[in-house]
Parts: sequence; structure tokens; C-alpha cells
Amino acid sequence: MLELLIIVTFLAITLTTYHRVGWKNIKECYSYWFKPGYWSSYNIVEAVSWLAKTLVIIPSLVFNLEIWQLHFVTLLTSVMLIWASERKLLPTLVAFNTLWIAISSIVIIRNIV
Repeated sequence: MLELLIIVTFLAITLTTYHRVGWKNIKECYSYWFKPGYWSSYNIVEAVSWLAKTLVIIPSLVFNLEIWQLHFVTLLTSVMLIWASERKLLPTLVAFNTLWIAISSIVIIRNIV
């Protein structure tokens, strides 16, 4: 029952948001992934970073399983995103990745020491 509630909530929020933003805009946004010009070095780093963070977060939330070794990847990609942020200098991006460096550092040190 809980799983159904989660799925319904996710779909309701996402579909409502997509509808408000406009399906055409959402489709156009996602289509960037399939354009060769999109895959600059920065966007590749950003995609790898989001994938790594997803691989840390989802097992923890869904299965209560921490794959702490993945924090080495998230630490590296967060540093790379801050370093490369001159291309997309957004304070939220810098702050989020600074916070993630702290999170990864805590998890790595906690598991090594």
C-alpha cells in the first residue's frame, strides 16, 4: 500500500508540474540529451555526478543500504563540478556540491576510520 501511495504522489506532483511548465517545453528540455552539441565536458561531468548521487541516494532510501564506496565518486564529481562551475556559475550548484563534499567526506572517513 505504501508503494502505491509513493507512486501516485510522485506521478501527481510530476505530471502537474510538467503540465504547468508545458509538455512541449519538457520534451524540448529532455531532447537536449540527444543533441551532440549538448555533451560538452561540463555536461558530461554533471551527468556522471547526478548518476553517482542517485546511486548513493536510491539504495539508501529504498533499501536502507548505504554503498559508502560510491562516495569516492560523488566526492570527485562534486569537486569537479565546483571547479568547472565557471561555465554555469550558479550559487545553488556551488552550495549543493560543497554540501555534498562534506557529506561524502563524513561517510568516507566514518567508514575508513
